[in-house]
Amino acid sequence: MTAVLPTDILSRRHPRRAWRPDADIAGAVEAAGTAPSRMGRAPQRFITRRILTMSERRQVSIDRLLVGRCVPFGPNGEPSGIDKRCVTGTVPLGALGLAGDEQGDRHHHGGPDKALHHYAAEHYAVWRSELPDVAEAHWRPGAFGENLSTVGLTEHDVCVGDLLRLGKALIQVSQARQPCWRLNVRFGRPDMSRLVQASARTGWYYRVLENGEIAAGMAMQLIERPHPEWTLARLLHHLYADPLEPQALEAIARLDVLPQSWRQLAERRLQTGRVEDGSARLDTPPVR
Repeated sequence: MTAVLPTDILSRRHPRRAWRPDADIAGAVEAAGTAPSRMGRAPQRFITRRILTMSERRQVSIDRLLVGRCVPFGPNGEPSGIDKRCVTGTVPLGALGLAGDEQGDRHHHGGPDKALHHYAAEHYAVWRSELPDVAEAHWRPGAFGENLSTVGLTEHDVCVGDLLRLGKALIQVSQARQPCWRLNVRFGRPDMSRLVQASARTGWYYRVLENGEIAAGMAMQLIERPHPEWTLARLLHHLYADPLEPQALEAIARLDVLPQSWRQLAERRLQTGRVEDGSARLDTPPVR
């Protein structure tokens, strides 16, 4: 069954082409040249690791599929479904996500452009070594609120707009995650959201273009890569580390596979020359 999505989202799909790693590499290298391209420059550090992964043609499968129910969570009882738990068997996937999965703040979480959250399992070992004061029980898949857990894909390997087939479901990488204060509560550190943001180990979201049933162990098949020059690592770099670089902002504003809010953010930065204040998103609310 095909997901019912707004026409502007459906129109972002590009004509199908066979996935040829060599062609993707050539396109990314061309974008990394000395002359500015229409999409902006892609520095080599943002594409090297992705090229290595794709040229190796590693098979990546879902290791764990996770869902969570909303419970009172924040300092004032704000609800959250961040505590995801593994499920077995097949789970229906639709335009708003997995059956049985919930979000406490539907204005900032969930919706068609945040239907699925993916987090790299290999990041947990890095966090464990960097933050030995955090309880060991927190370092398990699902702790970051992810629905999909894999080994072999990180923000350096995934590009904005990537189309992937999961069984009969078709999903598209829509955006990187912008961490919020719920991570502070989750990990017992008032600065956890800022640490995640600075690390660029944020995870990412998918929109669902075609419904289906998915399960742990299912292969993730990359079928189209319309923007090989825009890894999530590069996008995050210009979102947080180098936020006012004009050519990058112009390119981000033209990336029609991004949600409108991301493109508008880039346009505002271009117009004002300022970076927006993220403290309301990052800082835990005071107890009322």
